[in-house]
Amino acid sequence: MKYIYLMLFMMTANFTYAQVRGTVKDKQGEPIPGANVFWMGTTSGVTSSAEGRFSIEKPAKSHMLVVSFIGFVNDTIHVEKKNASIDVVLHEGVELSEVNVVSRKLGTMKMRNSVMNQEMISSTELFRAACCNLGESFVTNPSVDVSYSDAATGAKQIRLLGLSGTYVQMLTENIPNYRGAAAPYALGYVPGPWMQSIQVSKGTSSVKNGYEAITGQINVEFKKPQTPEADILTANLYADSDSRYEANADVLAKINKNWSTMLLMHYENQTKSHDSNNDGFLDLPKVEQYNFHNRWAYFNSRYEFQVGIKALSEDRNSGQTLHGGNMSMTDDLYKIGIKTNRYEAYMKNAYLLNPETNANVALMLSASLHNQDAAYGRKLYDVDQSNFYASLMYETNLGKRHSLSTGLSFNYDSFDQNYRLTNQVDLPRTSRFVKEAVPGAYAQYTYNLDDKLVVMGGLRGDYSSEYGFFVTPRAHIKYNPNEIVHFRLSAGKGYRTNHVLAENNYLLASSRQVTIADNLDQEEAWNYGASVSTYIPLFGKTLNVNTEYYYTDFRNQVVVDMDSNPHEIAFTNLDGKSYSKAFQVEASYPFFEGFTLLAAYRLTDAKTTYNGQLLEKPLTSKYKGLITASYQTPLGIWQFDTTLQLNGGGRMPNPYALADGSSSWSSRYGSFEQLSAQITRYFRGWSLYVGAENLTNFKQKNPIIAATEPWGDNFDSTMIWGPVHGAKYYVGVRLNLSK
Repeated sequence: MKYIYLMLFMMTANFTYAQVRGTVKDKQGEPIPGANVFWMGTTSGVTSSAEGRFSIEKPAKSHMLVVSFIGFVNDTIHVEKKNASIDVVLHEGVELSEVNVVSRKLGTMKMRNSVMNQEMISSTELFRAACCNLGESFVTNPSVDVSYSDAATGAKQIRLLGLSGTYVQMLTENIPNYRGAAAPYALGYVPGPWMQSIQVSKGTSSVKNGYEAITGQINVEFKKPQTPEADILTANLYADSDSRYEANADVLAKINKNWSTMLLMHYENQTKSHDSNNDGFLDLPKVEQYNFHNRWAYFNSRYEFQVGIKALSEDRNSGQTLHGGNMSMTDDLYKIGIKTNRYEAYMKNAYLLNPETNANVALMLSASLHNQDAAYGRKLYDVDQSNFYASLMYETNLGKRHSLSTGLSFNYDSFDQNYRLTNQVDLPRTSRFVKEAVPGAYAQYTYNLDDKLVVMGGLRGDYSSEYGFFVTPRAHIKYNPNEIVHFRLSAGKGYRTNHVLAENNYLLASSRQVTIADNLDQEEAWNYGASVSTYIPLFGKTLNVNTEYYYTDFRNQVVVDMDSNPHEIAFTNLDGKSYSKAFQVEASYPFFEGFTLLAAYRLTDAKTTYNGQLLEKPLTSKYKGLITASYQTPLGIWQFDTTLQLNGGGRMPNPYALADGSSSWSSRYGSFEQLSAQITRYFRGWSLYVGAENLTNFKQKNPIIAATEPWGDNFDSTMIWGPVHGAKYYVGVRLNLSK
């Protein structure tokens, strides 16, 4: 109750200093973070936030507000009122009739004014690759890796700071999403053309969104109907050499000055068999997906309301084929079939209580139903997951340098599971129902000394019906003595409940015996981070260099042990040390008009204790190198993009001995390179793009162990560390109908 009393008290607060507030966006309605906002003839200025928002105190003798950002035309606005609220739309380059001569907007932008180490991947960056879904949106990003979890189902996982994606909190428009049973295949549930931007936060993050972020957060912002410059209709058609076809479209309707709605649609079809290595197993799963998202928005000067529903249906099939290996029509084919139906609904409400202090209250609600029926050979795993999430937040400025955010949250998960973890069909299925309810409350205070020193501290307390009460502290410090260098420090804790079968059921595509320890602990880890960002003037341009180091230390962890017994997957509580150390340096520089080059290098040291031995995490690359180059011609008609990745080697799980005494697989895997490229031609109202992935044509040899004997004891499709298919070529067209 004390949190409720505190919030009610803060909602009655009233402060009366003069502030001009607003937002800075581009003509597509995307927020522009880091824009300069200052009063003409003064030294008083601020920069816009990650959401493009700003707040600046109005001096008595100045009325002209200047807004600028590199690559955009400056805007000067006459402001008379002391407490004005304005929305600024910046336009790229210098407009000459119907031709734009532009300085290119950066596709990936470091949030210079954010106290956290954040970056925003805009639609500009997403267009640099095919970006068919969320899992294919990080090709040009040096921080986030996406790799296959196994060689049979097509399940993919994100890696951030050397750890798997279960330790990254996934959000859609700041609502926790794609948890539990959705996690293995969630990266394919978000179509690329639906996304407006992606925000990546490294290390411990804000306590506002809960306690689950351990290595960071990835937040997806979808296209919004209320965006002032949104197109009435956009469409994307895509086809590639693997016989994958996609069609996407979104339609906008403005009902009146306050109401608007948007319908987003997606269809995907990849149902042709591919077995390029002739091992008798499909290299890629056959997938057919229907995906819909309808959203409504109401906006006035004080109240914002958004509501939406989503529906997804996906059939995913893989396994043995008749044409490969030594199969015959009489053989009992090993098949994998996964049928998924997912439904979501959400609602957001926000009310501005006091424009002078930006005091506002917001209520967010979401619910989802995830139904998955999966068969891996004769193994079965069916799950129905229900989730409900609620968050009530209150925020206000306590003065020029102080702000407070406080709130209440509630999360409920239930898993109705029915499974058989062996190929013995005469054994009965196991039914298991699990539920967890977690109410919580938080408070977060921020001190901002003229944007030179920003200190943010947060504390939240939650009560789990499974694990009891726990406390999550988090803190961030940002110091920039000048415009050239910015320092950041962070420290905080994260927790998560591990649903081992729901989150790892793709591992059933193996003959390994599955064992799950009793009384698995709630996972708990500390994360510490430090980064230095520099913006160095060089030959009239800016050289951006970012260096960072993160250390994640687990106190409790559910260990996925594939080492102690090569014929077993054991889920056990951590008994010993487990940590990840990640060091990364990256630099970008616009060498000449329209051309930008980025280079990055990351070194990872991730180790966990398995059966008393502290070992490298298996199937985790020790290092990664990345070089991306992008060039757009002066009139913006052509764009050329290329990315080269160098993926370092790593450790394989412990092998077993074959009958001839040799090892089932090598103890380590080596490094490999991948090259991708795309060319885009822009026309008025549409664009055409062609590209290729994995031009080096590197493929992991024999990614499936004992592929010709899937019913035997040695079959394993989880020893995957590299691409399973070679070069892929694609073509697509993007259409947009403006207002």
